[in-house]
Amino acid sequence: MSRPIVRYHDGVATSAADHLVSESPVEFRLHDVPIAVLMRTPGDDEVLGLGFALTEGIVLGPHEVDSIKRVEGTAEGDRYCMVLAEGVTVDPEQFRRNFFTSSSCGVCGKASIDAVRVAARSMAPGPTIPAETISSLSGAMRERQRTFDTTGSIHAAAAFSPSGDLIAVFEDIGRHNAVDKLIGHLATTRWPLNHVILFVSGRISFEIVQKAAVVGIPVIGGVSGASDLAVDLGEELNMTVLGFVRDGGFNVYCGADRIL
Repeated sequence: MSRPIVRYHDGVATSAADHLVSESPVEFRLHDVPIAVLMRTPGDDEVLGLGFALTEGIVLGPHEVDSIKRVEGTAEGDRYCMVLAEGVTVDPEQFRRNFFTSSSCGVCGKASIDAVRVAARSMAPGPTIPAETISSLSGAMRERQRTFDTTGSIHAAAAFSPSGDLIAVFEDIGRHNAVDKLIGHLATTRWPLNHVILFVSGRISFEIVQKAAVVGIPVIGGVSGASDLAVDLGEELNMTVLGFVRDGGFNVYCGADRIL
């Protein structure tokens, strides 16, 4: 979306146009019970809903979801209804959030501290990844950030194979949404998540590590650093957490045994 602006440079004002990233709410319902309202960049909403359901522990796999369909005729905004597969039972109230989930925080709407932590298992050893492969991830993802090229204001999440092959990239105003879109997409393609490197365009927070852990992704890296709680969780679950992956180098916060 293009908007007229006044641009200042060296104290001189000129009229110009600037491209803005789109942000709007989407509501997800589980069998018509509202469970979350996410502030996201429109597009890929079905895989966003699936990824959200997976990383929140609402469902254990894509096989537990029969459909995610847009509800037509809603004047308030975009709304999607998730229908579970036959025989799958979930209490929607267990996962219901009290507030909006903002584009900057995906756990802010949770009703209690206990609700922040989602169950995840410790990772098995492997895969191993050459250091030079890690060093190449930032540049490979940046080449696919099309919306960032025009707006400069959007996050990205990418999936790579252990050999450094780019699997997919998704962009969103919220880093956690980009991760959920990516994970939802990978789930629909049945990609083995225990052989995926998750790479994000900014810092690595507790929530991002937890999302990876819940679905079994063992390696996560980012262009910026990691929080102490993110590293604590990664270490606890035998994950590899990598930060400042750029300019030919990177930091290994935990799980160095996977790096060759």
